[in-house]
Amino acid sequence: DPEFYKFLEDHDKELLEFEDEEPSEDTDVDEAELEPFLPTESTQKSGKVLTTAMIDSWCKNISENGSVGAIRSIMRAFQTACHYGDDNKNESSRKFSVMTSSVFNKIMVFVLNKIDGIFRTFLKLPETGGKKETIVELMTTKAWKDHGYLVKSYLGNTLHVLQQMTDTEMISFTLQRLRSSAVFLAAFPSLLRRYIKVSLHFWGTGKGALPVVSFLLMRDCCIRLGSDCIDPCLKGIYKAYVVNCQFVTPTKLQHIEFLGSCIIELYGVDLPSAYQHAFVFIRQLGMILRDAITVQTKDAYRKVYEWKYLNCLQLWTRVVCTYKEDPDFRLLAYPLTQIICGAAQLVPTARYFPLRLKCTRMLNQIAISTGTFIPIGSLLADMLEFKELKKSATGGVGKAVNFRSTLKVSKQTLRTRAFQEECVFSVIEQIGEHLEQWSYSVFFYELAFIPLTRLRSFCKTTTIERFRREAKQLVQQVEANVEFTNKMRTTIAFSPNDQAEIASFLEVEKKAKLSPLSLYMENLHLRARQRKASMDESSVLVGEKVSRFTKEIPDIESEDAEHGNAVFSSNWLPGNDAKKSLKSKKHTKKRKWEDQEPVMDEDVVTELELSSDEDERSGSPVLEGHFGSPTGTQKSQQKTSKRKDTKKMKRAKKPPKNKNKRAPLK
Repeated sequence: DPEFYKFLEDHDKELLEFEDEEPSEDTDVDEAELEPFLPTESTQKSGKVLTTAMIDSWCKNISENGSVGAIRSIMRAFQTACHYGDDNKNESSRKFSVMTSSVFNKIMVFVLNKIDGIFRTFLKLPETGGKKETIVELMTTKAWKDHGYLVKSYLGNTLHVLQQMTDTEMISFTLQRLRSSAVFLAAFPSLLRRYIKVSLHFWGTGKGALPVVSFLLMRDCCIRLGSDCIDPCLKGIYKAYVVNCQFVTPTKLQHIEFLGSCIIELYGVDLPSAYQHAFVFIRQLGMILRDAITVQTKDAYRKVYEWKYLNCLQLWTRVVCTYKEDPDFRLLAYPLTQIICGAAQLVPTARYFPLRLKCTRMLNQIAISTGTFIPIGSLLADMLEFKELKKSATGGVGKAVNFRSTLKVSKQTLRTRAFQEECVFSVIEQIGEHLEQWSYSVFFYELAFIPLTRLRSFCKTTTIERFRREAKQLVQQVEANVEFTNKMRTTIAFSPNDQAEIASFLEVEKKAKLSPLSLYMENLHLRARQRKASMDESSVLVGEKVSRFTKEIPDIESEDAEHGNAVFSSNWLPGNDAKKSLKSKKHTKKRKWEDQEPVMDEDVVTELELSSDEDERSGSPVLEGHFGSPTGTQKSQQKTSKRKDTKKMKRAKKPPKNKNKRAPLK
């Protein structure tokens, strides 16, 4: 009744605001009431109601006749579907209104699957592919002036609905269909920047196939659009990687390796531009190390001895090793090697042995990939000189330490037998890898002299028999390899300046891996893999599916209409998703802190001790206030909250007699 409505609006306006009230926790709301309602007079006034029959007729007219009017109608319906449920004041000016989830799903599936081919037909473009130059030429034609606004509407509305979706499969399907239309973003630079930002967000935070699909969209944009997209993507993807690699757990290692593989793949699209960015980022790592060496404070050391810094070094090591044939990237191997050596020797204590072993492993990778000699043997042999590895363990057997997810160990772990064995076995393995690289070199005797002397000294000074036995086996194999190369060296007739003859020395034996050191390292690698497998945890479970992240980027085929119908078969609507989750959010809000457990297995450098002989502190004062025993302020707050709870309970037991009057404050 309009007159009654006007009367309430003038005299009691609060009664008209009942739709904005949220359902209380004590009220039982049927889930069916949260479903989209049938069209009413008010909704009919705001726009024409969309039905399944209308959508089917438009789709049929487009497929059979290619009607421009039907395309415009379906694009208006797509715009309404993407903005359905938004708090928009101009909603009454829209021509259509989406009322059911089936209509929404039909519109989304048809547009995402078919609209790219329709646009290419009207604009006279190839069925697939395309470059930026093609779109630049197209923008001057009459066809673009007539239909270009439809392309912009499609890209803009799809971007909007991507920011509203929460279902991973829906987002993945939408991004996958957008890959074929990525070339059109060359005409809209502002939309391109927003799509890059959204793709980077999904790439870093998504689960399942979403990171892969987001990365493939970025890669397609870089290939097709060139410099307009390459520089923002190369810079943004590295920043997103830094954000996601600040903490490492055994289960997160695979995800970090996957992110690194994506960066390596993207940097290979344009190597000259990638070199410029890699040079700047490696230089930043060098400046952080320089500040730590000159300032020598805990904060400066902590910036180097943290996961973020080490993971960045590991990333650039993989990039340089992958593109070692490129002359520009090959030049980055030297400054990167200097930074890694400086980081390994920054704090020479036994507690940071896991970090030093990570650095020496990076140096081994660079040396093997580039064929350059790096004196890694001295860095590894210095670890064997520490007293913690020469004397028997006084802390018992202890738990196995996974060096892949550890940067620093406690002093209790430092005295355990498990830590000693992991350190010594890792050092011997890496020394063997370093010497195996040059086991077929004519200069092997000179290159192996210092590591061999240090290993012999360790065999004499150590008091642990099992360590002496392991080191002695490596010494014997190195000595046998020295005899093997020296015997062949006596038969040569070329000079040390003949590089071609030096490169071909023992080439046949190298291909067959016949040197004594190569045969020994095969058994050593097998034992190391078994030790690593015993410490690795199970795969990361996401729902009922296993998220597997590998170095290979899987090739995702184009989705068909049936898959789109399966993805959009739920009753999800942009406007109703928040309403359906109101009640669940209120019920889960109280249990939020009860279900959440503090994660303590991330290795964070909370303090820095330059000597391993200092006494162990009981714990970091910063972390103790959050996870350890309560501080004085926390104890007083707990007592105050208990007194308040007691007063509330007393008030509940004795309600005031007169309900219209407030109870007196105590």
